[in-house]
Amino acid sequence: MTDRPGAVAAGERSPAAVRRTVEAVWRIESARIVGALARYTGDFALAEDVAQEALAEALEVWPRDGVPNQPTGWLLTVGRRRAIDSFRRRATRADKYAEVARGQERARLEDEAGLPWDPDTIEDDRLALIFVSCHPVVSKEARVALTLRVVAGLSSEQIASAFLVPVPTVQARITRAKKTLAAARVPFEVPPVAERAERLGSVLSVLYLIFAEGSSASGGQDWMRTDLAREAIRLARILARLMPAEPEVHGLLALCELTAARFPARTGADGEPVLLADQDRGRWDRSAIRRGEEALARAVSVGRGLGPYGLQAAIAECHDLARSVEATDWERIVVLYEALGRVAPSPVVELNRAVAVSMAYGPEAGLRLVDDLVAGEVLGGSYLLPSVRGELLSRVGRTAEARTELELAARLCGNARERSVLVAKATALG
Repeated sequence: MTDRPGAVAAGERSPAAVRRTVEAVWRIESARIVGALARYTGDFALAEDVAQEALAEALEVWPRDGVPNQPTGWLLTVGRRRAIDSFRRRATRADKYAEVARGQERARLEDEAGLPWDPDTIEDDRLALIFVSCHPVVSKEARVALTLRVVAGLSSEQIASAFLVPVPTVQARITRAKKTLAAARVPFEVPPVAERAERLGSVLSVLYLIFAEGSSASGGQDWMRTDLAREAIRLARILARLMPAEPEVHGLLALCELTAARFPARTGADGEPVLLADQDRGRWDRSAIRRGEEALARAVSVGRGLGPYGLQAAIAECHDLARSVEATDWERIVVLYEALGRVAPSPVVELNRAVAVSMAYGPEAGLRLVDDLVAGEVLGGSYLLPSVRGELLSRVGRTAEARTELELAARLCGNARERSVLVAKATALG
């Protein structure tokens, strides 16, 4: 059966069940769909618009007709048709219309040949999508916000949480970015080698944030979104092949591999979080650790010292090679965080350094650093600072204060699984 509207599969058609299916397909495949439509139309902004229109049509049609056998292909087909409709309404140049019409004809011939849409054939489209979003005509903040929305499928709320800015600010950045790309007529393609370096910083930032959201989801019922994390790793591997002489590309890949190595032990049977001290290190992925070590070695060999991602990878390597929390080389981790704070200063880096200091030199030493951050009024609205402060307060015996901090952290935490851990810690102190 061809993958087009009207081809339905037997199954549950209740509105709630269909909506869950639509959301799942969109969460997993939205970037591939937008990437394919951008290549098809040559217009990034139009591609996202028609993809959203296809999604809206699925929410209307699928509850009535059933879920298609190939839902991703269904959305792509509808998106193509909406793109053609859009060009028919607004086209003023015959060559533009002819170009899109030829694309439609190619798609029709593929459908008639009975060839299903193969997501693997657009592997580079997703990376191209990142490079387009990170074009220098767009501001740095808008580049990252747009790419996280389109490629990672993150909501405005999740992006705002990552950047510690209001949601309307994120929405405005995304809107401006799309308009700027359209006005500049940016082509949909991985740029030539000479133009990649100027976009590399933003591309790496995006991949890092996608991986970070996958390894510790900012909201929802699941502590991790391994689909996002694995996709970030896949794209980092492609980027490493495209730009083998860039040390930070290998540094980011090393960081992702070394962190993902711990994924098998980070959740229990019911998906509940398992903290580092309680993890069964025998479940860690040794193959991923080896790949991470190799990528980190490449970062060292092609660079003049480690950059921000390489330094974080070196910290992750310290954890992965230790037999236990107690046996971890915390003094080395402190030094690495100090170096990271010099090349990429941020409150989160300082907070992590405080944790490492507490492990190397005692909780009082770490607490002094955390209190400095509190006095500096940084990380406002984030659960991270009160969660760390609550943990350190409990270790120095200031139980009532610790419980207050952990309760505050729980209220600020957007992820249900992590919130339950914080609530349990606070309750245990009662």
